[in-house]
Amino acid sequence: QVQLVESGGGLVQAGGSLRLSCGVSGFTVSAYNLGWFRQAPGKEREFISGISWFGESTYYKDSLKGRFTISRDNAKNTLYLQMNNLKPEDTAVYYCAASRSGPLSALPVTANYWGQGTQVTVSS
Repeated sequence: QVQLVESGGGLVQAGGSLRLSCGVSGFTVSAYNLGWFRQAPGKEREFISGISWFGESTYYKDSLKGRFTISRDNAKNTLYLQMNNLKPEDTAVYYCAASRSGPLSALPVTANYWGQGTQVTVSS
């Protein structure tokens, strides 16, 4: 049974940090590109970061470069997103996803599996 389970979300003050985790089971994680998406209230889901099979390539939404860092540990079947200097506009539900094929940039359309999401709320 394929499962992607996000954790690490919560309420944090502006300027604070959170580390999201996405535990993966049911498939060989090292054969998949992984990524993070988020959806703020009233907005469409957006692709914010991706990482290739062994971490050799990464993608970040331009506005998040320098604040967010994606990483993965294939031995632990886990994807991470370190988020620093959080801002109220980072408030959203954060989702992880996995794609068996295609480049990182195509992950929004090639994703095979999705997590259920974890809420991140940044207070001002």
